[in-house]
Amino acid sequence: MRFPPTLRPILILGASGRIGGILRHQWASAGADLRWQRRARPDGAEPDAEGWHVFDPLADPEVLAAAARGTAAILCLAGPVPGGAAGRDLSARQLMQHRDLALATLEAAARVRDAETGAPRLLLASSAAVYGVAPGPLSEDIPLAPVAPYGVAKAEMEQAAQARAAELGLEISLLRIGNIAGIDAILGGWRAGFCLDQFADGQTPRRSYIGPRTLAEVLATLIQCPDLPQVLNIAQPGAVAMGDLLQAAGLDCARRPAPAQAIAEVQLDVTRLIGLLADQLAALPAASPQDLVAEARALTLLPQSAPDKDTRI
Repeated sequence: MRFPPTLRPILILGASGRIGGILRHQWASAGADLRWQRRARPDGAEPDAEGWHVFDPLADPEVLAAAARGTAAILCLAGPVPGGAAGRDLSARQLMQHRDLALATLEAAARVRDAETGAPRLLLASSAAVYGVAPGPLSEDIPLAPVAPYGVAKAEMEQAAQARAAELGLEISLLRIGNIAGIDAILGGWRAGFCLDQFADGQTPRRSYIGPRTLAEVLATLIQCPDLPQVLNIAQPGAVAMGDLLQAAGLDCARRPAPAQAIAEVQLDVTRLIGLLADQLAALPAASPQDLVAEARALTLLPQSAPDKDTRI
């Protein structure tokens, strides 16, 4: 995967997280000036080790603006996620960071706007969780109905970012990312004793997925697209049954009757994404359990056996 040699630097905020780790691996030889940001210095590393830009975007707006200066794009992945380093249950204060980090990114982009090159392209990571229990396929234009606190926080981030971008005259793209194979709650969260919901038709939950390598390719392509929509679903076409995904990975799981509130399917409509990629990237393949597992395995994202865990999805 290569970026054009003429492409100006790219700033990736929240690069120490799970998506950031994928991009660091896949873009390692991309040939671009990549500015990887994290809040804390890696253990035992020098302050500038491995090209890291170490600062807190909320506490250090001047440093954030300096890191953004001269960039072609800013990809904001920053913010706590359920089950991540911040823990499975996030506080209201932690969830508010999604909005605050997006707004800080917009302010930095406005400050470094150049008369000749304009402002950096802004890509803000959102989530399929903003759709809640709405029936699919889920297009970018339907009203949002988040249920979980994380989805509510991402929806609030989107609303605040859109309003502030309009005030500042900035163009933004909100990326509603589906499940990412290997860092999801199924492949990435599997433990010995894992249990899945099963519906009356015998099916396990079905979700929109994207492989980690495919995600890196898609994001690299979007960064270079001349025009991006304000909202964009990110996933491979189709939906994948979670039971089929575990079976393809050779990971055992038990099944239990799905409760009434369980969501049988979350499928993103990716027509808009396919259209954008048509002239930039080979055809976006439909999601298949085998290919998703292969991509996760290639990046050593599949888990090892661990103590029993009972997880509802």
